[in-house]
Amino acid sequence: MKSTLVLTGPAGAGKSTVGEHAAALLDRPFVDLDEVAEPLYAEVGWSLERLRTTIGDVGRVPAEVAWEEARVHAVVRVLQDHPGAVVALGAGHTTVTSPLLRRDLHRVLAPHLVVRLLPSHDRAVALTELRRRCLADKGTTWMSDGHDFLAEWLDDPNAIALADHVVDVDGGDDAVASAVVELVATSAT
Repeated sequence: MKSTLVLTGPAGAGKSTVGEHAAALLDRPFVDLDEVAEPLYAEVGWSLERLRTTIGDVGRVPAEVAWEEARVHAVVRVLQDHPGAVVALGAGHTTVTSPLLRRDLHRVLAPHLVVRLLPSHDRAVALTELRRRCLADKGTTWMSDGHDFLAEWLDDPNAIALADHVVDVDGGDDAVASAVVELVATSAT
């Protein structure tokens, strides 16, 4: 049985909302990595302020690459600190360029049930919906320095390969959470 349920997906996929619903149905704690990551980043010398400074110095894309080690470290630590929980990983936490960090992600996530949430299995529909949600909820389309982070997170082969299952989130939060809970029950047998 895989003990921890890990939700992944691009920004705007519904990881936090579905995670809260699924945790309630499973009677487990819910942990949103984006909310607890700052002290975990600090353990390896990073902070959101350092990220912002690095973005200003070198641009968003190189800054995201430089920050990969901190993101992977945060994934490792949140899973160590919250066994058996429902954990939502921020979008960038599963997209890394370093082959060594990719290997580390696969190793640390292998014992857990990883479910990737998407608004649709159709790429064009998914990307359009993700962009709409991010603009409405976060005030951003995730386009920076000519780079489309939403498309990167959606298409990243490593992020896709990490998932045990993919669930369409267009059925409403309760229906999606129920589908995710069913995957937990299935993985327990």
